[in-house]
Amino acid sequence: MNIDTIVPCPHCAKKNRVPTSAHGSPRCAACHQALPWLVSATESEFADAVDTIVPVLVDLWAPWCGPCRTIAPLLERAAVDLAGALKVVKVNVDIAPAISARYGVQGIPTILLLHRGEEVSRQVGALPAHALRDWLGRELALLREP
Repeated sequence: MNIDTIVPCPHCAKKNRVPTSAHGSPRCAACHQALPWLVSATESEFADAVDTIVPVLVDLWAPWCGPCRTIAPLLERAAVDLAGALKVVKVNVDIAPAISARYGVQGIPTILLLHRGEEVSRQVGALPAHALRDWLGRELALLREP
């Protein structure tokens, strides 16, 4: 069941519906700027959620995990800062254990970077903000190289 998320545009504050799955990247209906794309996905939604042309950062987390809660705002910030260039998909491993099993996750938080549905990089454990930005910047730069 795909449920749209309501996202205020960081540029003009207009509220927009942002779908869980789409092949392009969402833009504001009013000012046409790229919108942050941060969604939650269940096991049944996961394949559609990661099927997009932009790289997807998958956050495998659980509500009882302190380090998971620590990095959540950093991932939200990445979705805003990299709007149009990155999609963030949050997967609660307690609700979607098949996803964590599929990727062989043994500890959380685990952050996967997917490109065209394939895992290109992985980070296990909570990173400080600067280390997460550096890792993500390096990995996205590699994806942009010809």
